[in-house]
Parts: sequence; structure tokens; C-alpha cells
Amino acid sequence: MAGHAGGAGGRPGNRWSPVLWSAAGLMLLAPLVATQLTDEVDWDLHDYAVFGAMLIGAGIACEIAARRTDSAAYRAATALAVAAAFLLLWMNLSVGLIGSEDHPANLAFDGVLAVGITGAALARLRPLGMARALTATALAQTLVAAAALLAGSGPAGAKGAGDILVLNGIYVMLWLTAAWLFRRAARQPSAAGSAP
Repeated sequence: MAGHAGGAGGRPGNRWSPVLWSAAGLMLLAPLVATQLTDEVDWDLHDYAVFGAMLIGAGIACEIAARRTDSAAYRAATALAVAAAFLLLWMNLSVGLIGSEDHPANLAFDGVLAVGITGAALARLRPLGMARALTATALAQTLVAAAALLAGSGPAGAKGAGDILVLNGIYVMLWLTAAWLFRRAARQPSAAGSAP
């Protein structure tokens, strides 16, 4: 396989690794700079710890994908799925997808992420299994949004039905696009563990 870093049995290298970790570091510094420039950003140590842990988790997931395969489709699918999960968690923690971040209905979105993580573990990161896991994640996102709308979970002054539909529709499209890319990777002989 092209791109191996080493001899027989070596794993593909990740030439983007320095860029990835530099970007994560800059993202962690951004709120620190923002707190100096505006009173709108008021982060404490807990906020930095949570955001830092999220960045490290996302970076490790991308590193694992980059070292598993040379498949551009697999790497793109992983990057998209990780970005969607990161943004879903960050948005849910900071402003909430239903009402404010304190609205109890937002806890259901943790279940969406649990579906994706559990599916990825069951698939053992194989591309076809990952495609199925992310399709299930898209379905879970749809069901949570539909249940919230049917239950009228948005309190007065919170996001309206249109906002909830648009936000969740974007995430559903991200999950389905990543699933499509994993399916594409499954048809490539260089995909990580291309067996279903």
C-alpha cells in the first residue's frame, strides 16, 4: 500500500498530523483570546477542560482513521463524522438544539452520539459497518428531533420548529454524507478492513 511509513506491516503515515494538532491548539486558544476582547465570552477552567477533551478526542479519532487506511473516502468520511459529532456536542453544550442548553430534551442528543459510537465499535471501524452505523445515527437524529417537535419541547422564546428542523436536517445530511463516503470506501480495496 502506498503511504506506508516503514517496512512490511507498517501503517500508513499521516502527513496532516501536524496541521491537525496545530489547528486543535489554535481552536483551544481562540476562546482565551476572545475573553480578552469581549465580555460575551466568559469561559472558566471547566469550559477549557471540556473543550480540550473534545478536541483531543476528535484529533485521536482522525489520527486512527489516517493510520488505518490510504483510502481518501474513508478518511473524508471519518473527518466528516468526527466534525459532525464534535459540532453536535459543542452546540448542545453551549446553546442547546432545543430551547436553551439547560433544556432536558437536549439530553436525547447524547443518545444520538451513543448510537454512532456504539455502531462504530460494533463495526470495528470497517467501512461498510461504519456506513450502517452512521445511517442509524442519522435515523436517531431524525427521531429525536421529531419527538421534540411532537412533544412541543421548545419553551416560549426558544428556537422555533423551523430552526429545530433546519439544525437537525443539517446534522442528518452530515451523517448520511459520511455514510455514503464509507460505502464508497468499502468498494475500494485499500479501505481499512473492507470486509462487511
